Amino acid sequence: MNPAPTNMHSIKKLSVFVFLFLFLGFSHAQAHQAGVATAHPLATQAAHQILAQGGNAFDAAVAATAALAVVEPAGSGLGGGGFWLLHRAKDGFEIMLDGREMAPGGAHRDMYLDEEGNVIPKLSIDGPLSAGIPGVPAALAHLAENYGNLDLSKSLIPAIRYAREGFAIDAHMQNLIKFRQPALLASPAAAEVFLVNGKVPPIGHEIVQSDLADTLQMIADTNGKGFYQGEFANTLASGVQSAGGIWKVEDLINYKLIEREPIRGEYHGIRITSVAPPSSGGIALITMLNILEGFDLDAVSPIQRKHLIIEAMRRAYRDRAQYLGDADFINVPIERLTNKAYASGLRAGIHPSKATPSALLPTAVDNAGNGNNTTHFSIVDGDGNRVAATLSINYPFGSAFMVPGTGVLLNDEMDDFSAKPGVANVYGLAGAEANAIEAGKRPLSSMTPTFLEDDKNIVILGTPGGSRIITMVLLAVLEYADGGYADSIVKLRRYHHQFLPDKLIYESGALTQAEVNQLEKWGYHVEQHGSTFGNMQVVIVDKNTETVSASSDPRREGEAIVR
Repeated sequence: MNPAPTNMHSIKKLSVFVFLFLFLGFSHAQAHQAGVATAHPLATQAAHQILAQGGNAFDAAVAATAALAVVEPAGSGLGGGGFWLLHRAKDGFEIMLDGREMAPGGAHRDMYLDEEGNVIPKLSIDGPLSAGIPGVPAALAHLAENYGNLDLSKSLIPAIRYAREGFAIDAHMQNLIKFRQPALLASPAAAEVFLVNGKVPPIGHEIVQSDLADTLQMIADTNGKGFYQGEFANTLASGVQSAGGIWKVEDLINYKLIEREPIRGEYHGIRITSVAPPSSGGIALITMLNILEGFDLDAVSPIQRKHLIIEAMRRAYRDRAQYLGDADFINVPIERLTNKAYASGLRAGIHPSKATPSALLPTAVDNAGNGNNTTHFSIVDGDGNRVAATLSINYPFGSAFMVPGTGVLLNDEMDDFSAKPGVANVYGLAGAEANAIEAGKRPLSSMTPTFLEDDKNIVILGTPGGSRIITMVLLAVLEYADGGYADSIVKLRRYHHQFLPDKLIYESGALTQAEVNQLEKWGYHVEQHGSTFGNMQVVIVDKNTETVSASSDPRREGEAIVR
């Protein structure tokens, strides 16, 4: 189906040309430099190319979103969803774009349970039955039409070129392909794109996605509408149904991107703006910061500081499991959960030198997930417009199912619902009835794109990482509050507790052996994780000097550029 891969030499030559063009192209008047940090160099270049051609941060966000759909298909794509946090400089307007996936009309509470009421393994992870209706194409069109300077078709040009000409895979993508090889083999269309004769491709192999290029071109030609209606929607629905899924054309027609008011808070003079439900990120982040604000973290020992932070994590994730879900379907007590007085009550239950067993706060489960998929980018343009966006298709390569003839790899975000209350999903997160499956509902998410602002700086940040996203953003906020800057924030070693399972996990370097020993004496179950945590992307604007700095997490292959 796909033509032979184009030699990467042409793309490299083009990248040099784009670099020179962008470097020279930013000579027009700006309030300050523009900064872009994404999870892949080609996505960063795409965003800067659009900025150089007169686009604003919102046009650049379109370019980055689409480019990541092509070159980081394990983490995001047209078959997935996400949250875009926007700030418009001319009037200070801020909004969250909710492009989260939506459960199809045929979805129901017990759809992943057997006759005995037990969860059927992998049914909500592999194959089209695990896929919600995607939101990324709707978000691309909405960004361009309502906030951008350029036509959608212009901002999609870099992504279309990458899909047609191909890109070389690195060791990280090769490992993810190997991890999901059995599921990819079950989808002939996906296997044709990501495998070589059914085998894991070598590092440097060029992945060409001509069907995806055609789909992106169709989205450009129809201003996004063609994805959700007409011939293409029929192709998606029939392809899903023929492979055992339950999508209908009406599900695609009924999908709507939603604008939501962000969640706001303050921590020691730092104003926090983050995402609202169906993301749990903003509420949990504010809850943790409210708890910690009542402690003098500078006055305690390093080990006690970590203990207090971990206990704040535990309590916020307990509330996540109990109360959070799609606020269009349930009553989420946002005001209470983000109230400083409520946090005082949570803080009162923290012992200064003892872990609080999660079994004392309710129900335990015994598995945890990795969360190395998903993606994030941070952008500011020369006028001060900014975007923080976290995107996902959930598990690496999502459902691993590609609808034939479309190039669209579908998500498996239905696993983010509570298939059964109290039973953990693939990331070890257990939920209650608040996040039960229901037709038209959006599953709870941990994605936490966030803005920070104080008298000195504006910070745009976020990260992938599954259930660990929120705690990684928390540690980033605390690092910034302690005087950290872009480089130190992305390099920070990370640790995490999510209430259940009752386990403290950390990446190498985050805890010393002496700290591990002390935490275990205090009652923690501590485990070093074999992989690194996250892929944070940070852009900071210095309000006094009007200079911009940007950093991409050294754990992965991303790139940050300021021009």
